[in-house]
Amino acid sequence: MNKILLTAILLALFTPAFAQSVGGSGYTEGSVQDVEAAALLRSQAQAQADASGVAPLGAREPAGNSSRSTAPRVRLLDDSIKPFGANLFTGGFSADGEDGLNPSYSIQPGDRVSIRIWGATQFNQSLVVDHQGNIFIPGVGPVMLRNTQSTQLNERVSQAVSTVYTDNVRVYTNLDSSQPVAVFVTGYVPNPGRFAGIPSNSVLYFLDRAGGVDPSRGSYRKISVIRNRKNIANVDLYEFLVSGEIESIQFRDGDTIVVGERGSSISVDGDIKNPALYELLDATVDGAAMQAMAMIAPDVNYVGISGVRGERPHSVYVPLEDFAAVQLFDGDEISFKADQHDQVIVVEVEGAHLGPSRYTVLPDTRLHELLDYIEVDQVLADTGSVSLKRKTIALRQKAALGESLQRLEASYLTASSQTDQESSIRAQEAQLIRQFIESARRVEPNGRLVVAKDSGIANVILQSGDTISIPSRSESVLLSGEVLVSQAMLYSKGASARDYIARSGGFNQQAERDRIVVVHANGEVSSGKNPDVRSGDEIIVLPKVPVKNLQLAATIVDIIYKVAVAASVAINL
Repeated sequence: MNKILLTAILLALFTPAFAQSVGGSGYTEGSVQDVEAAALLRSQAQAQADASGVAPLGAREPAGNSSRSTAPRVRLLDDSIKPFGANLFTGGFSADGEDGLNPSYSIQPGDRVSIRIWGATQFNQSLVVDHQGNIFIPGVGPVMLRNTQSTQLNERVSQAVSTVYTDNVRVYTNLDSSQPVAVFVTGYVPNPGRFAGIPSNSVLYFLDRAGGVDPSRGSYRKISVIRNRKNIANVDLYEFLVSGEIESIQFRDGDTIVVGERGSSISVDGDIKNPALYELLDATVDGAAMQAMAMIAPDVNYVGISGVRGERPHSVYVPLEDFAAVQLFDGDEISFKADQHDQVIVVEVEGAHLGPSRYTVLPDTRLHELLDYIEVDQVLADTGSVSLKRKTIALRQKAALGESLQRLEASYLTASSQTDQESSIRAQEAQLIRQFIESARRVEPNGRLVVAKDSGIANVILQSGDTISIPSRSESVLLSGEVLVSQAMLYSKGASARDYIARSGGFNQQAERDRIVVVHANGEVSSGKNPDVRSGDEIIVLPKVPVKNLQLAATIVDIIYKVAVAASVAINL
């Protein structure tokens, strides 16, 4: 049964007289040993499972809609995951100088009010509300304004004036300013203290003045406002983070804001938009509520849950549809997964080919099976130099290069100098090495897997994200690196690497003449004093290493060679 999932239309396109499939070239069957990092981890996890009878979370393949319990090691919540809302106090609530009053503000003693009266009598003055809560208007008398909302100020004064002047009188009022207040902020905040503001400032303003909520200890859901030893309000910042709602509180001088200790929490990560440490108001929460907060990716279909139940380790891996009813507890770790390994993978094709560039195949499809469906022009395509680019190999190449660069850094930073002259030389070398390391870290390996074997192509199993590279037939040879002129030259049968270098003007002064690298069209690499060259190859002349320390020089040479092999690039000091 053919495992390539192609439409009938595409199959019909693969029969032109001038074209032939890559697989039709008579490749011999072969194999390439390619132990990927992911496969290695899976094999280690399976070995542990066989020895202990317990599989780590995510190490098993899902089967149907059943949930399975395992008993992994109990882990503390990951400190690298920030609490939900940790970025709330980076916007600068306290930097916004609020000078207005909210519509529900209640006037208090010390506030200043402008009164304008015209018509039967004239009055225009700014008055301060006295300690009894009144303002005094000549000819009218005291007017009680304490606890009058700012939106009702004009109506309240007009009513008082109309009791004396019943006709032909107009009134205009304005609340100019409110009495400043000082509010204490304490509890689990980075900088507790007493902070000045105005009564209409929000809780967020005063919390921001205190540095926000302490992300490692403080609660975003249990914030109290205390006045005269009584709790007058409870604030849950999750309501503000999710829906923008926050309780409006009119502060008074001497009020205290207390941030409580962080309560029960659940760590959530995986294929979601909101990875965070979520705090619970109660001892437990259901999966549906957590799913809504996490904002999962569309392709998520399984959820891993690990924690403790009854003082025993607890771990399950359940389908997403079953997660909504699951009860979650303090310390649980939730991981949403797009577990699609048992369905299809996507493989890309680049280079000299005809037809589509992306193919959807089953996970166990081998290279030869797909090559049979890739249409090429046999005149233009070099079907004998097919290679693979694999993401996992690129990651391994990047990791190996990174380890070498770390060793290089450690070597030159810890090396000692015996004399002032040697110290000066080492300082110059250090600058060169730093620049070299920065250049090397910017290199992106291509992850090429050589599948050419014994004049054929090895029949390896394809992986998701693989790119099949089919180069064009070339009659040229490319020269780069430490040569006088980097250029492409026509291929001459029997000519060696040094012959091409001589035709391009020869080596430059920085060239390492004893180790020339040749990258062949199929991804293979040859090196030496004078390696053989084939049509379509690239000759790379590596640089000398101007470092006196033999250990450092050997490490740098190793890095330069790795970069040349992994990215076909020559970097120098």
